[in-house]
Amino acid sequence: MKIVTDCAADLSAKEREELGIVEAPLYIQFPEGEVSAADLTPDEFYNRLEAMRPDFPTTAQPSSGVFADIYRKLAETSKQMILSIHISSGLSGTINSARVGSKQVEGSTVQTIDTMTLSGGQRFQVLAAAWAAKIGWSVEAITERLAQIREKTEVIYTLETLEYLARGGRIGRVQALAGSMLKIKPIIRVDHADGRYSTVGKGRTIKRNLAMIVDHLAEMYGSIPLWVTVLHGRFAESAEMLAESVQERLNVGKLEIARISPVLGVHTGPGIVGAAVMPMELVEDLL
Repeated sequence: MKIVTDCAADLSAKEREELGIVEAPLYIQFPEGEVSAADLTPDEFYNRLEAMRPDFPTTAQPSSGVFADIYRKLAETSKQMILSIHISSGLSGTINSARVGSKQVEGSTVQTIDTMTLSGGQRFQVLAAAWAAKIGWSVEAITERLAQIREKTEVIYTLETLEYLARGGRIGRVQALAGSMLKIKPIIRVDHADGRYSTVGKGRTIKRNLAMIVDHLAEMYGSIPLWVTVLHGRFAESAEMLAESVQERLNVGKLEIARISPVLGVHTGPGIVGAAVMPMELVEDLL
């Protein structure tokens, strides 16, 4: 079985190479031209983003033709099934492009999976699928496990400003204008039901919001062992603070600190910090 995803999953190059995961590009559209998000480091991207103000870049999903090319190449080299696992349909049309692209390729068997999340939460599902495929799990067993991971994963973060989400039209139920006027910094999660953003709290300082994020996670997970990926744009000090708090309050089986993809940073700006969290028991039999 071959695994395809997109760069919103925040996989490392090492993970993609070791597990043979194929990554479809997502694009950032600057005034001077379109760039694949995979071709920019986070710092290169944020330097360009901040230099553009008050203008903002936009993002673009892969076309169905891009996916068709990926599936066609995989079908030519292998007769294995393709599991294509993508960013939430509530936040991007990427999975629709994948579905259309799969119908353009004869002789390939493609099953698409809507993760209903993004970033570290999407990464959990992609890695689990790749590990399970490597040890010979059936596609039915893999999709069942991904559904369990999807249900039990929390992706939650806070932002220095709502400016980027408002400009990109990605905030949905987040009250951007009111928050900006009152200097309120929101705490946002990805809703399991529709894969969209919703607010779970708000405060006037990042430090206070980090404490509320940890309270939220402690209430949700209790004492069960967790895999925690702390994520940030260009907010390393706050990421370290969150990692320390998580270790103090939660039963952490595995902890990482990582940078979010530039294609996600377009909609959040550099001042984002949060975490993707899931129970360790959902992957222990795959490792």
